[in-house]
Amino acid sequence: MLWDLKTDRPIYTQLIEQIQLKIFSGVYPLGSKLPSVRDMAQEAAVNPNTMQRALAKMEEDGLIITHRTSGRSVTEDAHMVEMAKTKVAKEQITEFLEKMKMMGFEQKEILTIINTMAEEMKK
Repeated sequence: MLWDLKTDRPIYTQLIEQIQLKIFSGVYPLGSKLPSVRDMAQEAAVNPNTMQRALAKMEEDGLIITHRTSGRSVTEDAHMVEMAKTKVAKEQITEFLEKMKMMGFEQKEILTIINTMAEEMKK
C-alpha cells in the first residue's frame, strides 16, 4: 500500500489514517512488528519526527504497543482494532452525510444513491 499524502491536510493526521488502514486491512496484522520509525518515514517521504508523532498518537489510542528494546508492534487486541475501525467508519459516514445534507439531499435520496452505487460495485 503506497503512502498517498495530500497537501490539503496535516501530514501527521494523514499518516495516522494510513497506518490505521494498513492495520485494518491486514497489511500490518495483529501482533506484528512495525518497521522502524526511520524506515517508515523514509518510505512515506516524511520527516522522522512527524512519523514519530503519528505513532505516539496511535500508541495513546491503543492500536500500537512500544517495546523498550524491540520497537513497536500492532496490538494483539482484536476487539480494540474492531472498535477503532468502527469509530473511523462512523466518522467517515458522518462527514459524508453532513456534506450530502449541505448539498440539499434528503435521507431517502442519499440511501437511494448509496444502494445504487453498492449494486454497481457488486458487478
